[in-house]
Amino acid sequence: MNKALCLLSLGLLATAAQADVRLAQVFGEHMVLQRDQPIRLWGWATPGQTLAVELAGSKASVKVPAGGRWEAKLPALKAGGPHRLTVAGDQRIELKDVLIGDVWLLSGQSNMEWPLSATDTAAAEMAGPQNASLRHLRVPLRASLQAEADIAPASWAVAETGKVGDFSAIGYHFARHMQLVQGVPIGLVNTAWGGSHLETWVRREVALRDPGLAGAVRALPADAAAFTQARRQATEAVVQRWQPGLAWQGVDASGWSAAADIDKDWPTLQAPGVWEGQGLPGLDGVVWLRKRVDLSAAQAAGAASLHLAKVDDCDEVWVNGQRVGGQCGYDQPRQYAVPTGVLRAGPNWIAVRVTDNGGGGGFHGDAAALRLDTPAGAVSLAGAWRARVAEAGGAPGPTANDAPTLAHNGLIAPLHGLSFKGVLWYQGESNTGRAAAYAGGFQRLIQDWRLQFQQPQLPFFFVQLASFLPLQNNQLGQGGWAELREAQRQALALPHTGMAVATDVGDANDIHPRDKRTLGQRLAALALHDLGLRAQPASGPRLAAAEVRGAELRLRFTATGGGLRTARMGEALRGFALAGADRRFVPATARIEGDVVVLSSPQVAAPVAARYGWVDNPSESNLVGGDGLPASPTRSDDWPLPSQGKRYPN
Repeated sequence: MNKALCLLSLGLLATAAQADVRLAQVFGEHMVLQRDQPIRLWGWATPGQTLAVELAGSKASVKVPAGGRWEAKLPALKAGGPHRLTVAGDQRIELKDVLIGDVWLLSGQSNMEWPLSATDTAAAEMAGPQNASLRHLRVPLRASLQAEADIAPASWAVAETGKVGDFSAIGYHFARHMQLVQGVPIGLVNTAWGGSHLETWVRREVALRDPGLAGAVRALPADAAAFTQARRQATEAVVQRWQPGLAWQGVDASGWSAAADIDKDWPTLQAPGVWEGQGLPGLDGVVWLRKRVDLSAAQAAGAASLHLAKVDDCDEVWVNGQRVGGQCGYDQPRQYAVPTGVLRAGPNWIAVRVTDNGGGGGFHGDAAALRLDTPAGAVSLAGAWRARVAEAGGAPGPTANDAPTLAHNGLIAPLHGLSFKGVLWYQGESNTGRAAAYAGGFQRLIQDWRLQFQQPQLPFFFVQLASFLPLQNNQLGQGGWAELREAQRQALALPHTGMAVATDVGDANDIHPRDKRTLGQRLAALALHDLGLRAQPASGPRLAAAEVRGAELRLRFTATGGGLRTARMGEALRGFALAGADRRFVPATARIEGDVVVLSSPQVAAPVAARYGWVDNPSESNLVGGDGLPASPTRSDDWPLPSQGKRYPN
C-alpha cells in the first residue's frame, strides 16, 4: 500500500472511531423500561457531539462530555408500547419494540436462576401461546475485581416458543400472576448465579465496613492475571496437602479404571458428599473415585444396574475395567447397565472419573440412590471411596464465590441508573454454615441496594429456604438450614419486604424443588399486597407473642388468613417443640384455639421456649392459615445459635 492510501485508510478509521455512538448493553430491542418513573438512558460516544434521544414522543438532547460516557433523562411514561427508541448523533441507533411497564430485578442463586424448561409444569407452559408483553434479559454471568461500567453483551427475549423455556421459572410465574391483576408489560432482569454466597453480592464500600469481609476484599489482587496466578498457587497447596506424595500435574491416569488394587495409598471421600467440604475447597477439575465391592457368586451371576445418585458435573464410569457409561448434568440421576459377565464373585472395582466445572464436585443426593442392584439384591455404595485428584483447573478469571463483591461488580454495578419496580431474591443455601451472620448481612444488602438504585422504598421480596436433606437427619430444634430461615425472617423488620415460605414445596433429595409456580405466585401475592392490590398480607401465619400458663405455652399468631388450621383437614398438628430452662427441645403436643397454638409435653413441666419447624427439613410441619399459606419456621426464644461467631468464608 502506498503512503497516500495508508493515510487515507487511517483517516477513515479515525472518522469511524469518532462517529461511534452506542447504548449500554442493558438497552436493546424488546426491552421493558419502568413506567411512572423518569427514564435514564446512557452509553458511550465520541466526546463533543450532540445526541438527540427520542422515545414515545419524549425527547432529550445531550452533549457527550470529555470522558465519552453520556446520559439522557426522559420524563416518566405510562405503561404501553411498542415504542421506538432512537439515539442520533454522528451515528444513529434505533431500537424497536420497546415497552413501558414494570421491571423486576431477579437475583440470588440457582433456585432463582432455574429455567422454566426444567420445572414440573414446563411442558404446559412452553406449549402455551406467546406472551408478547413479558420479556426477559439474562445478564451474562461475570465476576469482576472492579465495578464494571457495562454488562457483557446480552439480548432481551420475548416469552415465545423456543425462548420462554430459558426464562427464570420463578420470575416467569411471578410475572404471569402479576399480569393477571395489573395487565401491564413486565420485564425481568435476571442476574442470579447458581451457588453464589450472599457476600459476593455486596458492594465493595459496604464490604470494607464489615470486619468479617474487609480483609478478604483488601487482599484481592489488582487484576485478573494476578488473581489467576494466586488461585493456581492456592489450589496446588490444597491438593498437595490433601494427597501428600501423590502426583497430579501431568500424571498418567490411563490405568486408574483397572480392576486391581491400585489405590491403597489414596485418601478417601465420603459419598454422597461433594469434595469441597472434605478437604478440597474450591477445587474444580478432575477427581477419580474408586470403590472395591466384594460380591457373592449369586450377586455376580447376571446383569446388574449401577446407581450413583447424582454427580456434579460429569462422569465416566468403569466396572472391572469395562466402561459402562457417562454423562453430564449435576442434577441428573445416574443409572448405568452392567452387562452379564462384567461382575464376578469376589472383589470388583468401580471407577468413576468426575469432572467438576465449578461449584460443588462429586457425588451428591440420597445415599439410598448410591448402590449396585444385583440379581441377588442391592449392595450399598455409600460411604468411603478412594479418591485422587488428576487435574485442577477452573475458570481463567475470578468466579462469584472467590471473594466478596465479585458478582456485584460484574452484574449489579453496571445496572446503576435503571429504575425497578422491585427485587425478587432467592438465595441462602450457600450460607447455611454461617447462618447467624446472614441476618445482618442480608438486611445491609437490602438497604444498600435501595441506596444504589436511588429508590429508598424499593420493594424486596424473597423466598425462605425450602425443605431439604433427609428427614432422618433432622435434629429437633437444630440445623443450619433452620438457622438460615430465621436469619431470612428477620429481614421482615425492614419496610416493603416480604417472604414467601417454601417449606411445603421442597425435596429432601434435591436442593432444587421443581415446583416453581407456587413460589412465583406467592411472591406475586406479596407484591400485590405491598402495592395495595391484595387485602390479605399473603405471608402465612406469623408468631406475635408467647405466654406461659402453668405447664402450657401459648403462641399467638397474626396474619392467619381467616384462622389457623392444619394443611390437611383432620390431621394432627405437627412441627412444634418445647424446652425448659435446660434448653433441650422435645416434641410438643399442639392444639389450635382460634389464633393461638397451645403446646405441652409431659417431659417439660415448666416450659420456657417453643420452636416450630426448626429442623433442616420441616416438610412435616403443617400449620397454615385459612388461606392455605404455610406458617414460617419460627422460635419464641432468643438463645444464641450454634452458628454464632462463624464468619466468612467458613
